[in-house]
Amino acid sequence: MSDIFAPDAATGRKSFSIPERSELPVFTPNAAVLERNHIVGFNSRNLTSRPFSLLRSQLIKRMRTNGYKIVGITSPAPGAGKSFLSANIAASLSRLPSLKTLAFDLDVRRASLAANFGLTGKGGLEDFLAGGTDDLTKVGCSVAGTNLSLFPCFPNDLETVDLLASDRFAAFVKALKKLPDDTIVIFDMPPVFANDDAMVVATMIDAYLMVVEQGRTSARQITDSMRLLEPAKCIGSVLNRYEGGIGEGIGLGAYDKYSDYYRRDD
Repeated sequence: MSDIFAPDAATGRKSFSIPERSELPVFTPNAAVLERNHIVGFNSRNLTSRPFSLLRSQLIKRMRTNGYKIVGITSPAPGAGKSFLSANIAASLSRLPSLKTLAFDLDVRRASLAANFGLTGKGGLEDFLAGGTDDLTKVGCSVAGTNLSLFPCFPNDLETVDLLASDRFAAFVKALKKLPDDTIVIFDMPPVFANDDAMVVATMIDAYLMVVEQGRTSARQITDSMRLLEPAKCIGSVLNRYEGGIGEGIGLGAYDKYSDYYRRDD
C-alpha cells in the first residue's frame, strides 16, 4: 500500500488507499463459534451451505453483467437475518480463488459482523469512519485460508448519519470503486426503516440485495423500502427462513433432497 491518503485535487476530499489482504493481520475463526452462529459459507461440504453457493453464483453473474463492484445487503426491518446473510455470502464468495471479497459492517449502530465471526476488539471500522484513524490495516483483518477481508465495527455511541453522509465516507467509497475488477465489496447495511442510514449509503453503492423474512415482512414494507432506496438498483431479493410451499424452494431450510449428495462416505 502506498500513502494512506492523498488530497483529491478535484474535490479536496481525502482519497483513501484500500489495503491488500496481505497487509492485514490474519484472523483464524474458531470453528465452534462459526457453528454456533450458523456461519457455514466457508464449508462447501456442509449441506446447509448450498443456498449460499447458489446465491453466490447468481450474485456474481448479475454484478459482472452490470459492471457492479459494491453491493449492499439490507432488509426493511431488523431481525430479518440480513447480517447472517451478509456473513455467509461473504464466506461463500471467499472460497473462489479468482475473486477477492471485502466485507464491511456499515450497520454501525447494531454491529454484528464481528460477533458472527468471533472477532474481538475495542475499535473497528467505526474509528476509521469517525476519523480516529486513516489506516484501514488497523481495523481490518484477513481470514486465514480464504480470499476474505473483514472490516467489522464494535459497540459504540456514535451518531451514524454524520459518519455516513460525510465527505470522508464518500471518498472511502470512491476508493473502493477503483479496486480491480476481480474484487467484490459487501456492505452489511442497516435496515431501511431503522433510520435513514440505509438511504444515505444506498446513494453511493452500485446495487443492493433485499432480505425478506417469510411470514413477517409484508409486501408493503418491501415496496416502501425499494421506494426509499431509489435510485439505487435492487439486484435481487432473498427469502429468509423459507419453510416450503408450492414447488421446490431453494430457501434456507430446503435440504432433504440433497442430503445424500453432501454426505461424505466413511
